This record gives sequence, structure tokens and C-alpha cells, in this order.
Amino acid sequence: MTLVPPLTRDDVERVDAWWRAANYLTVGQIYLQENPLLKRSLSVEDIKPRLLGHWGTSAGLSFIYSHLNRLIRHTGQDMVYIAGPGHGGPALVAAGYLEGYYTEVFPKITQDADGLRSLFRQFSAPGGIPSHASVTTPGSIHEGGELGYALSHAFGAAFDNPDLLVAAVVGDGEAETGPLEGGWKGISFLNPVHDGAVLPILHLNGGKIAGPTVLARKDPDEVAALFTGHGYEVVWVEGEDLPWMHERFADALAYCYERIKAIQEAARSGNWDGERPVWPMIILRSPKGWTGPHEVDGEVVEGTWRAHQVPLSGVRENPAHLRLLERWMRSYNLDELFEPDGSPSALVLANNPAGDKRMSANPHANGGRLTVDLDLPDFHDYAVEVTDQTRATERLESTRKLGEFMRDIYAKNPANFRLFCPDETNSNRLGAVFEVSDRAFAEHTSVFDVKLSRQGRVMEVLSEHNCHGWLDGYTLTGRHGMFASYEAFGMVSASMTMQQAKWLQEANHLEWRAKVPSTNILLSSTCWRNDHNGFSHQSPELLQVVLNLRGDVARIYLPPDANCLVEVADHCFRSRNYVNLIVQDKQPQPQWLNMDEAVEHCTRGYGIWEWAGTEGLGHAEPDIVLASAGDVVTVEAVAAAEILKARLPKLKVRFVNVVDLMTLYRPKDHPHGMSAKEFAETFTTDVDVVFAFHGYAGAIHQLVHGRPDADRFRARGFRELGTTTTPFDMVVRNEVDRYHLVMDCINNSKVKPEGSHELYQWCEAQLARHEEYIVEYLEDIPEIRGWQLGKFAEQDALIEADDAQRAKEARRRAAFADGHAAKDRALGLS
Repeated sequence: MTLVPPLTRDDVERVDAWWRAANYLTVGQIYLQENPLLKRSLSVEDIKPRLLGHWGTSAGLSFIYSHLNRLIRHTGQDMVYIAGPGHGGPALVAAGYLEGYYTEVFPKITQDADGLRSLFRQFSAPGGIPSHASVTTPGSIHEGGELGYALSHAFGAAFDNPDLLVAAVVGDGEAETGPLEGGWKGISFLNPVHDGAVLPILHLNGGKIAGPTVLARKDPDEVAALFTGHGYEVVWVEGEDLPWMHERFADALAYCYERIKAIQEAARSGNWDGERPVWPMIILRSPKGWTGPHEVDGEVVEGTWRAHQVPLSGVRENPAHLRLLERWMRSYNLDELFEPDGSPSALVLANNPAGDKRMSANPHANGGRLTVDLDLPDFHDYAVEVTDQTRATERLESTRKLGEFMRDIYAKNPANFRLFCPDETNSNRLGAVFEVSDRAFAEHTSVFDVKLSRQGRVMEVLSEHNCHGWLDGYTLTGRHGMFASYEAFGMVSASMTMQQAKWLQEANHLEWRAKVPSTNILLSSTCWRNDHNGFSHQSPELLQVVLNLRGDVARIYLPPDANCLVEVADHCFRSRNYVNLIVQDKQPQPQWLNMDEAVEHCTRGYGIWEWAGTEGLGHAEPDIVLASAGDVVTVEAVAAAEILKARLPKLKVRFVNVVDLMTLYRPKDHPHGMSAKEFAETFTTDVDVVFAFHGYAGAIHQLVHGRPDADRFRARGFRELGTTTTPFDMVVRNEVDRYHLVMDCINNSKVKPEGSHELYQWCEAQLARHEEYIVEYLEDIPEIRGWQLGKFAEQDALIEADDAQRAKEARRRAAFADGHAAKDRALGLS
């Protein structure tokens, strides 16, 4: 084990000089547009017209970074730095600049006075870089703009990365968020044999934007008890006195590093008793705005919430503030930090690690550099047999096939793939993965546990935030995975989905950011089949969220059956830099396409199902187009087409199914969009389209905006009408059932064949019959429960038989009631 040597005077000088240089660069980024090396006294013309940025957390972030650099220099440790308070972005930019890697990826930001000027001017400026530790910041995998995800990203990066140490700085403001509070549980899933380690550093600087933080004001014993309860060994570092803070923090960091290495070496040499290790963490209490102005206009700033953003906001208008800013910047002793030409001094550079050991340059923070393609099994091996004779005559749980596919991906990629799921792997019918891997768990296990062990690599924790954050950290460091959730609860972490998409979108514009495996999300237990759990479990909202993301990163797939699902999954697991949203229910459903048909259908993204529409119609113009996107609504749409073909044989029906939702967009709106010719060949240019959609109907109108006569699309989807009821009643309540679809087709078709009015009335009667039946029998009507493709005549006979039976029962009840009434009259009781 490589130990960290005691801190020497030379070490202190290097660490302190590097820290001062980083602080100077941070202040310069916030304030200056000219005169970057203060070659003359500051003037108003040197100050930016808009002062943006966050000083308060930055000095603490740079202090930690400087000491981590020293540790890396002495140990050669691979390390990723996560800045939970990512609004301290200028500190991370300064770090990358001092390490030289910033200039390597942005050659225009040179290591001289001109480069410093450009560095300062670009910060939070038009045509420049954002104010946070965004994707443009070398070494960052965590923007930290939306607080709460530092630890979940850190643990995601550490899983299956045995040689990586992730330093995760948690701001005390961020520590008040729900996702961060859940993030501490990461050590309950960390295996010291095949995973890396996370060193949380809770920075108690005491303030948020306009007030104190909770943990900073708590009794230290209570704070220590909180994290001891989570399973950490708490190491405190407190103060602001220099140089002694350097000594205290260096000692704490060395101790924690040696504890981590001792835990790992014991586990990897077979000397682990299996108990969850007590991992170290540091609580650093230092002033907010450390080394900045202590007092401004008679009010204390340093160590208070007033230091959070720009402590001297009036420097352009107030000469006293301008003089105070110059005094502040000169206090860092520029002559020791920069050469006359503006390049960092030898003293500063001496604290930098070399090459890829620099945290800004570490390949783990640019995970595409390390990505190894998955060794994927042939998805054809998971095919469900479908013939023209058996099409949609039997039902199976489609997601089970995806579970089998992922089982074999696990087996072929034992350190490069994980499934993240909030305690729902079996519920979502993905349980085949447990044939090759247990659930990961580092806490105590009992004889009652099933498939739960410290060696497990299936990640289950009842936190969508942790699951999503773990996947983000895992993929951004170059590995592959999937986050699977109940559809409604995808909204718990929806903001994380948006933030990841924003990261990937901007990464696409940076050549030096290597593309990473996509963020794959499976939504199952969907709104239509959560009839047993009720309204709270019924929401397709995440689909709408992803639909609104930019087309260069967002993909939405609605496979109608198992063969389409595994084909789509194979495509998603091979892709890079996308957010792939797959929506597929877990309940038994008809299987429509054989594997060859599924491949063709999914590759195109849509298709005309000739067998579902009017026989022999071919390319002839239909009277109505009946379309669907989504598994449950596809059943209803196909069933509606069956009714129309049987009852109105002269009505020409074209049936279209869409699996890649983005194909409905115009090509200029999304790269997957159908061409004008393809759209016209599929949906015509003037025939009305009745569209049964999985999500909110408005999404279809959004997608076809700008298409020929877009008003002819009559979309039906989820209308926020849910409850605990039967499966079919869910589609009836939202008027996307087969009967409402038939009535829509009758209302909007070009022609009204003979029998249209009678069929419309028949549909109304079936809806009334359905409503009565489910209340009386507590299940769906027989022809719905037993529906099969091509069996409408038999199902019609079921309806007639059921109607006859119900009429007979009604007569019997009436006679029984009449008999009781007559008896009562005879006894004089009426």
C-alpha cells in the first residue's frame, strides 16, 4: 500500500501557492474583462458589465482540490473530483487551467497573459462558458447546477471501477435536498473487492444564498451521529487559520486514504469478513467566501451567506468597492503565482500531477475514452415465434424477454453493465437477471433474503434518484446500463433525465468529449395497466418530458410486443450520447410480429400493418387511417379495425403502427423524422387519421405540427382519468378503447357505408354493457378478456350469448321480485 508522506514545508508552499492561484483565477473570472495580471491599477473599464458567478463555495473547492493534487502526486491514485456545489464552476475551470489540460482542449486559452484575458472574459459570458462545472469543464462529470446528485453520481462512477477514488464534495446547502440525503446510502451497495471508493467531503461553510444551512447550525455531536448512523467514520477538519489548516486537512486526507486502501486490500486479499466496511468521510468546516473580503460597507461578508455570489457587486459604481477588489486580488501575491508572461509559476506547477493523473485530464471523467462496446448476445435468440396463423392469438409478458436478454448481457459483460431499478426488477418481469447475478447489498443479510449478496451487481434501492444518478455516473465514466422504473415514478427523477440530456446535448458540440454509452430508461407498469394500484400510479408524463428535449439527444420507443422490445433494446445498448426512453408494459399482451418483421418495423420506426387493415387495400387510398403508438392502445386499435372490417366491410381502413415516436416529426425537427414523401405514403395527405396514443393526446398534435392538414389527426390518449378499476375500464375512461375508436372512425371517415349508424349505436351499447358488467362481476366482459386477432365472429357470439344470459337473469330476478310483491300484498304488507 502506498502511503501519503507527512506534509513538509515544501509541500505547504506548493499546495498553498496552487490554492492562491486558483482563488485569483476564480475572482478574475467573476470580475475582470481586461488587465488580467493587474499590471496597472484596476479601472472601471477592466470590470465586466455583468458580474455573475459564485464566490462563496469556490475557495473551499480549490482548497480541497489542491490537497487532492498532492495526494495524487505521491500515490499515483486515479481520482475524479465531483463538485456538488457546482455553482463554484470558476474554481474547477481554474483548476483545469493551472493543470494545463484546459489549454490542451481549448488551445485558444493559452498559458500567458492573453490566455488569462480570454479565460476571464469567457466566463458566464455570451459565446463563452456557463457559470457551473458544466460539460465544458474538463474533469467534470457533474454540473452541480441542480443540487442533490453529487453522491449518486459519485457512487455510480465507483461501481465496477476498482482502481478509482471519487472525491465527492457535498455542499451544506445541497445536503438539505432529498436526493442528497438518500445518496449517503451508497456505501450500503459498495463492494470493496470489485468497486472503487467514494470519499465524501461535506463542506460546512455555513450559508446558502440568503441564510444559514441546517447542518452548519446543528450541534457537531448530532452531525457526527447522523453520518455515523449512515455507516461512515467521520473525520473533522475545522478552522481558517493558515498555514495550520493545510496541515490539518493533509493529515485528515492521508488518514482517510490509508483507511480506504486498507479496506480494499483486506477485501481483495481474502481477509474480509463480509461485514459492510466503515468508510471514512471528511467534514470540512471553513468560512464561506474564505480569503475574500471580510467586511463590506460595515457588514460582515466572509463566513456568512453574503459571500455566496458576488461579494462586491458595486465595483463599477463604487470606487471604494473597486479599491477593495484590487486589494483582495493582490492579497494572493501574484508575483509568486505567475511568471511575467502570465504563465503559472514553477511553484504552482509543482503541485500538479502528471499526464492523465491530473483530475481535469483523467479519462474516467471523459468516460468515452474508456468505453468498451458491450459484447451483446444475438437478440434474434430471444425471438417469440409468430406466424400468420398465430399472430396475436396468445399473450405473454414482453418484458420477460428483455430480462432474458439482459441476463446474458450480464454474463458476457461481468464488469461493464448494470441494471438499476427501485425494488421493481421482478415486478417489471426482468427477474431473469437474477439467474446470473444477485442484488448488490453490503449490509447484513438474513436467511429470508433471496438473491441478495455483497457480490451482487443488480442495483435495487427504493430511490429513483439514486438509481438514475448511479446510472448517470456509471455511463459518464464509460460503462453501460439501464434504469427501469414504474412509469408514473419516472417523474420522481424526471429532472435528472432532463439534466442528463442537457449534458449530452452540449457534449455533442465538444470534440474532445468522447461519446459515452446512452442513458437507457425503461418505463414499465404503465398507466394503462396500473389499474390495480390506482390513480397515483397512472401517469405517462415522462414521455412528454423527453419529447420536449432536443432531437439530437432524445429518442422515444413504444415497442408493441416482445420481438420489437428486444430489437429496440439491442439498438439502445449500442448507441452513444442519447437519452433512450422505452415504454413497454409488463402484463401479458398479444404478440404481433415475428422477428424479421420486428426488425424491419423497428428499423423504419413505423409501418403499415396490412393484415390489420382492409384486406388487399395495398397502396389504394383508404377512407380512414387508424394508427397507434403504444402496446395497450395498439390492442384497442387493432380490435377496432377488426370490428370495422367485420361490420362495415366496404369501409377501407389503413392501419399504421409507430414504434419510434420521433419519426412523426418533420426531418428538420428531428433526425428520425419521416420525409414528406414517406409521411404522405403512410398517412396520406388528406384522409383523416384516428390515432390511439399511449401518452397525452396533445403530444401527437405536437409531433405532426407542420404536416399536411395536421388538423385531420384525431388523437386519443391518457386524459388523467384513472382509478382502481379493470384494465379495459382504464381505456374506456380515457376514451381510447376499441368502441370509442370505432365511433371516431365512423365520424371522420370519408364515406359512411351502410350500417354505420347501427354500428355506432352498437358501440354505445357495448360501452353501457361494459359499465354495468364490471360493477356487477368485478372483471372485464368476456370478449375483452379473451380477445384474439381474427376471432371477431366468435367474440360477437360471446356478446350475444352473454346478452341472452343477462336477459334471462334479469327476467328471473324480475319474476322473483314480482312473486315477493304478490306475497306481500296477500299478507297485507304492501
